[in-house]
Amino acid sequence: MPEQPSILVVDDNHDAADLLGAALRTVGYRVAIIHTSVDALARIDDLRPAAAILDIGLPEIDGYQLARELRLRQPAIKLIAVTGYGQAADRERALAAGFDEHFVKPASLGDLFATLERLLGGNTPSKQ
Repeated sequence: MPEQPSILVVDDNHDAADLLGAALRTVGYRVAIIHTSVDALARIDDLRPAAAILDIGLPEIDGYQLARELRLRQPAIKLIAVTGYGQAADRERALAAGFDEHFVKPASLGDLFATLERLLGGNTPSKQ
């Protein structure tokens, strides 16, 4: 049986990150939760996730720059913004930074799971 896809969740809101991580685990993903962009960059090469779900409003290095850095290190990674920044310009900026998709908090778990399914194709828990 193939290994479950790994998802990285980066959010400085511990409760939001833990809740999202628990929901992802429930549907079969392996999940790593990290609360700072600096820690995410330090661990990305070891974790090698299939996708990352990032908050934009992170301290130190914002989610836009984090997305650019992750994309440079792992070009095939799928990146999803889940953020409080919901204006059209925010979405455009996220896509320009390398995100594949942009959700405004609170994001629908059904929509998020469907997006992961689409982005990861056959490499999702429901396809294994």
